[in-house]
Amino acid sequence: MNGVDLFLLGRTLMKIGEEAMPVGDIGPSRTTQAASVRTVLVVVADLRTHPETSVGEIAARTGLPQSAVSGAVARLKEAGAVVTAPDPADRRRVVIRQAERSARVEAVRAAGVEGPLAAALGTDDPAQVAEVVAALEFLARRLAPGSDPRRP
Repeated sequence: MNGVDLFLLGRTLMKIGEEAMPVGDIGPSRTTQAASVRTVLVVVADLRTHPETSVGEIAARTGLPQSAVSGAVARLKEAGAVVTAPDPADRRRVVIRQAERSARVEAVRAAGVEGPLAAALGTDDPAQVAEVVAALEFLARRLAPGSDPRRP
């Protein structure tokens, strides 16, 4: 495997992840990038590593336009996945946080990847799908933000 192979695998995994996401209740769908599912997922990923942040800070870190981040935050807020509040230190800044408990977050966590993964693999064999899921779980434990790469 080389860098190109790894990059292409990452794109494939990202597409499978998008297929596995229950998207019916993340707010109104728009045709622009401002609120695309991929943009929402990028914002969610950023919020996981920066739990108290602003639209401008997310835009700076992700390279997304502020309008796209604002649209994603609006969809997440409508779904109950995030809350916003004025920053007490600077009332012009709005702080974004993940919601404590959200039906949306619970639905996403409960959604499995087996169906979209089986489709991508072109198999109905549960053993093959389970093998790939186990390998992905291993990679997630080793490579996810905040993980300990020495942990088996």
